[in-house]
Amino acid sequence: MVEKVIDIHNGKIYQQDHLVLFDVDLELKKGEFVFLIGKTGSGKSSLLKTLYGEATLADGTGSVAGFDLRKLKRKHVPFLRRKIGIVFQDFQLLMDRTVMENLVFVMRATGWKGKKAMEQRGMEVLNLIGLGEKAYRMPHELSGGEQQRISIARALINKPEIILADEPTGNLDPDTSKEIMQLLVAIAGEGTAVLMATHDLSLMEQFGGRVIRVEEGKIKTLTTMKDFDPFSSGDSKREE
Repeated sequence: MVEKVIDIHNGKIYQQDHLVLFDVDLELKKGEFVFLIGKTGSGKSSLLKTLYGEATLADGTGSVAGFDLRKLKRKHVPFLRRKIGIVFQDFQLLMDRTVMENLVFVMRATGWKGKKAMEQRGMEVLNLIGLGEKAYRMPHELSGGEQQRISIARALINKPEIILADEPTGNLDPDTSKEIMQLLVAIAGEGTAVLMATHDLSLMEQFGGRVIRVEEGKIKTLTTMKDFDPFSSGDSKREE
């Protein structure tokens, strides 16, 4: 049986005191690539925040990377996040530090020791994403696509079980978006689950896979793109 890295049943998710999602059922298996879609304000971000310990899961049962979300204490959140890689739309790189220094910063924050070990791991992930030669460049010297690749490298530092990608292609042109998608799909192929929030239906059409839609407070799984009706969900090919 394939290991479930996300396993939530009958959960409720609140944003402060407001109930955002209810009857939440979500499963994600090791090495699976899944799209997460929904209108702006539908609860996608609240779901992602719950998965990485920023928001609380109320009711039901839920686990992420072996951590029980119902029993998760604040002091345990950093340990959960070592098993999760997070990729944002706006890259969130430290612009006053080199690429390698950006990676080392994350490693220090998650308990790594030893400069040599950190630089070795940094080069490993940079070579994995094809940017080993850019290790000592400043972020502003890189293209948008390269900066997003660096943010993916940062997410891979701790060999996570899951990558949560929140609109990772939102600021990129179509060709670069396709390259980022190919990289994320390859990462899933190596055994790391990927949950990617997006509004870009063209990528979903090109790459296929399971689609999860957040709508009217619930999560609905669409088995294939044939089940997807963009008019019912309000999504568009490039919803801003």
